[in-house]
Formats: sequence, C-alpha cells, structure tokens
Amino acid sequence: MIDRRHARRIALGARHIGGNEPVLVQSMASTDTRNIAATVEQIARLRDIGCEAVRVAVPDMEAAQALSAIKAAAGMPLIADIHFDYRLALEALRQGVDKLRLNPGNIRDAGKVAEIAREAGARGVPIRVGANAGSLAQDAVERYGGAVTEAIVESAWEQVRLLEDNDFENIVISLKAFDIETTVEAYEKMAEKTDYPFHIGITEAGRAWAGTVRSSVGIGILLYKGLGDTLRVSLTADPVDEVKAAWEILKSLGVRQHGPVIISCPTCGRCEVDVIGMAQEVENRLSQVDAPIKVAVMGCVVNGPGEAKDADVGIAGGRGRGMLFRRGKMIKVLPERLLVPALMAEIDSILSEKNEAV
Repeated sequence: MIDRRHARRIALGARHIGGNEPVLVQSMASTDTRNIAATVEQIARLRDIGCEAVRVAVPDMEAAQALSAIKAAAGMPLIADIHFDYRLALEALRQGVDKLRLNPGNIRDAGKVAEIAREAGARGVPIRVGANAGSLAQDAVERYGGAVTEAIVESAWEQVRLLEDNDFENIVISLKAFDIETTVEAYEKMAEKTDYPFHIGITEAGRAWAGTVRSSVGIGILLYKGLGDTLRVSLTADPVDEVKAAWEILKSLGVRQHGPVIISCPTCGRCEVDVIGMAQEVENRLSQVDAPIKVAVMGCVVNGPGEAKDADVGIAGGRGRGMLFRRGKMIKVLPERLLVPALMAEIDSILSEKNEAV
C-alpha cells in the first residue's frame, strides 16, 4: 500500500481535494474560452471520459465574462487560469468559478494579491499557487541561478505566505517543471513545509506519446511517494488524451480504478492469432464502459491464463482457435473468429452481475 501524505481537505465546488479524498483527475480546455459553445462541447467530451475538474484560460475580460455560462454547462468544478491581470481574477470570482490558478511569477503586487485573497475568501473559493519553472518570481531565479528546485519552492512559498498574511489558507500548491528530478525534489521539499494539498504533474511534457511516457514516470514517482491530491497530465494533444493517460497512471499504481484494465501480452514468435487486432478491438468496444473490470487478451496458451489469472475474464489464442477463461480457469475453446464476441458476451454478463450486486 502507498503511504499517502496527509494533506488538509480543501473544497472544490461540490468536490474536495486532500484529506482522505481520492486523487482527483483534471485537465484544461484547449478551446478559446470566449467561444462558449466550443468550450462547453470540449468539456462535455472530457466529462464523458472521466475528467473531474477542468481549467480554462482567461486571457482577457471577454473570456472572464464567459465563465458563468461555461460553468452552468460544465457538470464539474471550473477553474480559472489567471495571469498578469488581477482584475481577471476578480471577474472570474464574480462569475462563480470554483477555483483560481495564480502563477507566483505573474502577479507580484502584494496589494492586488490581497484583493484577490479577500474576494476569494469571502466566496470560499480556493486558490492554486501554480509555480511553473518557466515563469517563476525573478528574484528567486536570480538568487539561485536559474529555475532550480530551490527557486521553484521559494517562488511558490512567497506567494503562499502572502496569501496567509491576508488570512487566506484555502490553498492548493503545484510545483511543475519539465525535468522530473527537479519536480520530485520540489514537492518533497514543499511537503516538509506545509500540509496544503498538492496538484501534481510534469509541465510541457511533450506530444501524446513522449509526453505520456514522461508524465507517467514523473507523476508515477510522486504518487508512489504519496505526494499528490489532484493531477493533470500535460500533453501537446487533445485534452481527452490527458484524461485517459491520467487514469491509466492511477490504475497502474492501484491508486484509483475507473473503467476497464486491459491486460495484453507482448507479441512474440509463439503468437498464432492476431493479438494486436484483438486487443485493439476489445479496447475500442470497452471505451464507453465506466465500471472497473480487468480483461485479458493473450496471444498464446503457454503463459496467457497464468499471467492473467487475476483478470475477471480473458482470451488466449492458439492456432486458429483459443480459450475463453475466467479468473485463470478455462470456460471453453472457440475458433479465433468467435473469441472476441464470446469475450464481450462474458464481460456483459459479469457487469450485469456486478450491477445486480450493488
């Protein structure tokens, strides 16, 4: 079991972050926030795939004034991403957002931060102090000679103390860099200073494939160390891919379950069926299933049932045929063309049994 750091519990709309709450999955819309219809449509796609909170960019007042309409349709907590102009933060609060994200390097005037803190405090809205290695407080960067761990931590901590000086403690902290070691060290150092909940991720991780690998390594290390209360996988891709990757990371560590887990063996010379095609078909057909179920698609009977013995159900191919098994025990042998249909029928049966048991 992962020994998770105990963070204070923070309200996020109708949900909560920290405490004993599950690690929350979030993403960020890539649409122009001023285009309400497009933003709402993308948020709906994110919600359908399992996103639990969404952040939107607020580059100007027009975008800020669109937030109430977007929130009304979002169906999940809405977070406003604010940079440079404190008036956008105040308008976002008036529009009813559930959380603000402020970058310590972008609003440096203490009086303006104090005004945001007063308004957010009056409304019970948390603020994420989002320190990013690419935009830190300049004095911290100069003091430590670059965007190193110490500069990231100090930049965020200065903003936290500024909020605390204004009697505001409804805070979430993030400390993101592209470099995994720097990111992990920053969260470890901050964990020694405070019990505020952490939003975790690896920033500017890259395109879908490379970015998912980098994010999985970085976020996986943080989660394994018990550091993380909410997360975003940051990809140069459709944000739906971010949510899918986030859930796979959580499922891989046993932190949370959401939807199917598909076990499939690597291709090898023993494989005598189209295991790649079968695995892809099963994955596609299960894409809309929310219930947690473990499904195995194995290429041969040598290791298949044994390696996937803890799967709820699975198939293992042979020469032109294969077996359908459940919890490692064979149910029947079928021609290859009937393996996937039989598997899906068994999955439907298992899910019906689970629903009846609830």
